[in-house]
Amino acid sequence: MQEDHHARLVTGSALCRFSSTLVTGTRKMEYQDSSWHETCFICRRCRQPIGTRSFISKDSQNFCVPCYEKQYAVQCVQCQKPITTGGVTYREQPWHQECFVCTACKKPLSGQRFTSREEFAYCLSCFCNLYAKKCAGCTNPISGLGGTKYISFEERQWHNDCFNCKKCSLSLVGRGFLTERDDILCPDCGKDI
Repeated sequence: MQEDHHARLVTGSALCRFSSTLVTGTRKMEYQDSSWHETCFICRRCRQPIGTRSFISKDSQNFCVPCYEKQYAVQCVQCQKPITTGGVTYREQPWHQECFVCTACKKPLSGQRFTSREEFAYCLSCFCNLYAKKCAGCTNPISGLGGTKYISFEERQWHNDCFNCKKCSLSLVGRGFLTERDDILCPDCGKDI
């Protein structure tokens, strides 16, 4: 982002940078040791007088802020408006922080952990609820994020903490087990089946 500048409105005489005529007996604009007639101090793009409004100087040319933003500022991929401060880059595309939101719940993702599926960004909660496998023990999503370990057997998955004998609740992680319909059992509880 370029820095906004302001010209000073003063009286006196000087050579107008735009028209190369003497500025005398009228108000003049001054900026960085240059002077202009008040009506000559104009935006390079829209040609409207800048006056004492904010402007941005680029390559020795002065632009009113809206014209500078239209011509030079990076545009947000979501809303197509200029990004004047901050911003986020995701998949090499610029976003306003407030436009970079979860595809499902629309909560801001800037500064949060998130993941994506098919080019769409999701907060971890929505991603888990929509796409993660569900634990056969507690039915909550198994994210697999952050090194979370889980057990997978046939078409079912369990959190490590949920992989327990249905009858005695003994942890079966790293142990042998038996199945009875949808239940998993330790060898002791399963010897009667």
